[in-house]
Amino acid sequence: MKMKKILSLLIASSLSFGLAACSSKPADAPGTGSSKDAKTIGIAMPTKSSQRWIDDGNNVVKELEKLGYKANLQYAEDVVENQVSQIENMITKGVDLLIVACIDGEALTDVLAKAKDANIPVISYDRLIRNTDAISYYATFDNFKVGVLQGEYIEKALGLKEGKGPFNIELFAGSPDDNNSNYFFKGAMSILQPYIDSGKLVVKSGQTDFNQVATLRWDGATAQSRMDNILSKNYTKDKLHAVLSPYDGISIGVISSLKGVGYGTPNQPMPIVTGQDAEIPSIKSIIKGEQTQTVFKDTRELAKRVVKMADAILTGKEVEVNDTKTYNNGVKVVPSYLCVPVSVDKNNYEKELIETGYYTKEQLAE
Repeated sequence: MKMKKILSLLIASSLSFGLAACSSKPADAPGTGSSKDAKTIGIAMPTKSSQRWIDDGNNVVKELEKLGYKANLQYAEDVVENQVSQIENMITKGVDLLIVACIDGEALTDVLAKAKDANIPVISYDRLIRNTDAISYYATFDNFKVGVLQGEYIEKALGLKEGKGPFNIELFAGSPDDNNSNYFFKGAMSILQPYIDSGKLVVKSGQTDFNQVATLRWDGATAQSRMDNILSKNYTKDKLHAVLSPYDGISIGVISSLKGVGYGTPNQPMPIVTGQDAEIPSIKSIIKGEQTQTVFKDTRELAKRVVKMADAILTGKEVEVNDTKTYNNGVKVVPSYLCVPVSVDKNNYEKELIETGYYTKEQLAE
């Protein structure tokens, strides 16, 4: 009888200890590192054709996995239907949250309505998703500021503030289906338009409206073809002094066109050519003295920010934002966090890109 009592006490004690251990932290709690029951975040990225988006995807996955989340990363190769299908599949699989960098900001209304019906929160990543109330937050860079940095670089390089001019300039903008394109263009034109109005900057092609200068899908080949036409029609005798380019891929296309008609030689120096994203081909081009400037957006910081947002949503904490007025997607003003972009040229690329560990010297060597 005495032995039975001892055994009963041991069993009860063992069960009590086991229950206490199980209740200390659930297996699916963020930060546990558990892979069995961890929450899953769906990540929809636009394309692998740009190194920038590859880096974004990898950085977001890395930051999520640090907190114990699973990541389902998909690239749609700039095909809208692919992205819609991928997001639908993630919803069907029951992801806990979606991070979406859209291809076409107008094309996801229906599929994100399904996410909302399934109580799946959505964070719009870098590109604002329009015409839906399904997105909870927006993580991006200060996109208007990106354009301002490009415009200010041209202003300073040409000495426009000091009254120099007139100079010839041609304008390029991003894809018309990307909401950011308008912000980039408006930011740049807030600096350049007064000089165009005063005649200090001359757009010989006459193409100054966003719809005239937009570049579908940010395609470098499309930009090169348009630059070819502009040069052949307007610059057989006159020199081009500056090109507003919103993105490095477009810049590379523009530079190919310029080199094709003799720019980039001692007798015909390359015009000022701006850019964005600090992609390796463009940094190499800047080092060689072809492209002049790019805007660096540290995707490591953006990845940390969006993951911090996602973790706050899923753990019931307050989500940190720093802009609640700017980004109206046509249905609502989306609470946003804006990271800070940096202008980069030949003088500071080592400090901004190599010393911060974003690139190595070897990656930028010829």
